[in-house]
Amino acid sequence: MIAVVDASPLCYLVLIGEIDLLPQLFSRVMVPQAVILELRHKDAPDVVRNWASNLPLWISVEETPDVISAGMEKLQAGERAAIFLAESIKAAIIVIDEKAARLVAEQRGLSVTGTLGVIGEAATRGLVDLTRAIDRLRRTSFRCSPALFKATLERYGTRSV
Repeated sequence: MIAVVDASPLCYLVLIGEIDLLPQLFSRVMVPQAVILELRHKDAPDVVRNWASNLPLWISVEETPDVISAGMEKLQAGERAAIFLAESIKAAIIVIDEKAARLVAEQRGLSVTGTLGVIGEAATRGLVDLTRAIDRLRRTSFRCSPALFKATLERYGTRSV
């Protein structure tokens, strides 16, 4: 299964030490160059910048034109590029967190998940302790409602590795 991944999920999976879940869940992980540039930005956390500057072999970085089509005007360049790439290669799924970008991706017919979905799916496969991963995520700047954390725990269970 090919996944296109946006900056936010990459950032938070690096921050919580679970970035290696991606190649375990997906046969191919593709990322637009615009996303890598965001991760290397001077304002990104050092650990994220370092990771993005020394990408693992399982990441495939793709050049994409900066396409702004109807409904995508308010999205960031990386989000637009991720959606465009997912559409152009007919990716099985796009991993993106921002609400507006998720909505646009869904409206364009893409299958969407986010950081919590990745962690949840990994937990169902016994690859990560969901409760611990969510606890680590809560200690970052990751933003979502407490209800969404709770729903993720309820949906994916509390199975431990």
